[in-house]
Amino acid sequence: MNIERNPTREVRIGHICIGNGHPIAVQSMTATKTQNIDATVQQINALHAAGADIIRIAVDSRREAEALAEIVTQTSATLSIDLQENYRLAEVVAPLVHKLRYNPGHLYHHERERPWQEKVRYLADVATEHDCAMRVGVNCGSIDPARASEYPADDSISPMLDSALEHCRFLDEIGFERYCVSLKDSDPQKVIEVNRRFAEARPEIPLHLGVTEAGMPPDGVIKTRIAFEQLISRGIGDTIRVSLTVPNDRKQEEIAAGRGILADVAAGRVRSVVNFGLDTLNIISCPSCSRVENEAFVELAADVKEMTAYAKDHAITIAVMGCRVNGPGETDDADLGLWCAPNYVNLKKGPESLGQWSYDEILPRLKAELDALIASRAQETAAS
Repeated sequence: MNIERNPTREVRIGHICIGNGHPIAVQSMTATKTQNIDATVQQINALHAAGADIIRIAVDSRREAEALAEIVTQTSATLSIDLQENYRLAEVVAPLVHKLRYNPGHLYHHERERPWQEKVRYLADVATEHDCAMRVGVNCGSIDPARASEYPADDSISPMLDSALEHCRFLDEIGFERYCVSLKDSDPQKVIEVNRRFAEARPEIPLHLGVTEAGMPPDGVIKTRIAFEQLISRGIGDTIRVSLTVPNDRKQEEIAAGRGILADVAAGRVRSVVNFGLDTLNIISCPSCSRVENEAFVELAADVKEMTAYAKDHAITIAVMGCRVNGPGETDDADLGLWCAPNYVNLKKGPESLGQWSYDEILPRLKAELDALIASRAQETAAS
């Protein structure tokens, strides 16, 4: 699947570059106590070996900064620092790492008498001096109260968006452009909406995608997958992080999950119906997983792709889903949908059920509906 990416500018993070067509980078974050040097080094190196492009560490005290100085001598990984609420630690940690992440909401908790603009200018100066990139990390749960009060209590998206855009404008004004932005929520639909709106307003700024507090696998992976499928398929997103609640020795699962989602989206193997923005045939199928009730689903998906090749120049979406969990609802937005039960396949036209056929009978039925849809659209075009 050839997805046209947003034309974001390049941001270098150590030897990794994001934006400007570079491969989407996969990130993770250590869950160990930063002062526990041995455990933190072990986790960083395990994540790095698992394929993490960038690894984030939280530093919120002088002691943690001192531990970081030792940690970086024992790893070759590309490191980002989460400054938490103590933004003044930037000058201590910046010489040691490749990126600084700050949360606009947290800036209001420290040195409250200082305008946030002074604090951001300080961070940008430190980053420039020490060859660091920055991330403006906006989270739904830590918006500046003054900003949040400008909107109804049930609107968490607008204050997040305004905060991000405000900080971007200021960074641009002071001449610092080596930054990316993240806008995270625990609700995948809100993540989709706020990132979509940001990408429309500032398409040139690289976006770090993630669903915060996603939870334990498999649910945490599924929530994240929903957001990533919808955004990445539209060309939105330059680096990702899958946030999972797992024991420290399983932290590498975040990298595997991220890589798997990227591979699936690129191949059109998705759980939700997405619009890839193409004026051509769009065949999507969910990744094979333990929910699949008949392994013939995998072969069927390949057969559908082969059989429908003659319709490649028609903007029609066909969804092939492997189970009754994802199938019934997630084929509703496709022009034609198949969802597979143990002994038969359900055929749908949009949300309308057309009936059930055996695995041996379904392809001719699908072809008949596809031909009818192509003919109907041709008539509509001729009439208009």
